[in-house]
Amino acid sequence: MTADTDGTHAADNAGGDDAGGSGSGGSSGGTKKGGKKQRSFWQELPMLIGIALILALIIKTFLVQAFSIPSNSMQDTLQTGDRVLVDKLTPWFGSTPDRGEVVVFNDPGGWLPEANVEENFVQTALSFIGLMPSANEKDLIKRVIAVGGDTVECKEGGKVRVNGKPLDESSYLFPGNTPCDDKPFGPVQVPKGKLWVMGDHRQDSLDSRYHQNQPGSGFVPESKVVGRAIVKAWPINRWGTLPVPATFDQKGIQSSGALNAAPAALGFAGAVPLALWRRKRLVAKDGKRAVEGRPKG
Repeated sequence: MTADTDGTHAADNAGGDDAGGSGSGGSSGGTKKGGKKQRSFWQELPMLIGIALILALIIKTFLVQAFSIPSNSMQDTLQTGDRVLVDKLTPWFGSTPDRGEVVVFNDPGGWLPEANVEENFVQTALSFIGLMPSANEKDLIKRVIAVGGDTVECKEGGKVRVNGKPLDESSYLFPGNTPCDDKPFGPVQVPKGKLWVMGDHRQDSLDSRYHQNQPGSGFVPESKVVGRAIVKAWPINRWGTLPVPATFDQKGIQSSGALNAAPAALGFAGAVPLALWRRKRLVAKDGKRAVEGRPKG
């Protein structure tokens, strides 16, 4: 609005100068000196609310979204009613979920019962812009245990093993739970682009183990992942981050596919500067030959 007012003043003053009247130019400036009347706060308020809602919608769509925990499947890491903030930005840059991360994902199909909860207008509007979770969102939250290319298994009385490496789940497994005694599984090969997920409250979580007979075989497509839960935001007394447990960083847990890809990537990285150096030498040599071949005098 200020830019428009300045532009109007500049045009009026230019017109007065062209007319050539020294007095008229001064009087014109005096008439417009006050400019347009400034709007009151209450007149500006609707515009401010509109901008705030647009920003909230952009943040929800591309950056961060709040989700409410609906069940006990992630205890004690997350309690029913907790609010978590989910990072939706990094997937836009090609990042894919990794082992140990807590992720929110859309129902791959048949994991949640069909239900339709009636919401009033306010609830619908707030959930649309991301200020309140929707009661009808078919989203789940679990921990990623294995990614595409991994082999995962768990025998009764034993630990979950990823690519043969046993996981120490004591830092996040619900007290008194066993890793998989209620539902042993595997070994299972995780397809590329898919995830194997499990809840931290193992004996109260209908996770990948319980959906192996469904069309998706219990795997969650990476395309269904909304984002990674990074912070417990509410209630305040439970605020905290959701880091990846150290057991997922142990040596040798990477799949053979990942290990085979690493040397290739390193080899390519080393070959690029070598090729550039060789090319530089050839150019310099050709230039030297050209100089030596010129006729003297």
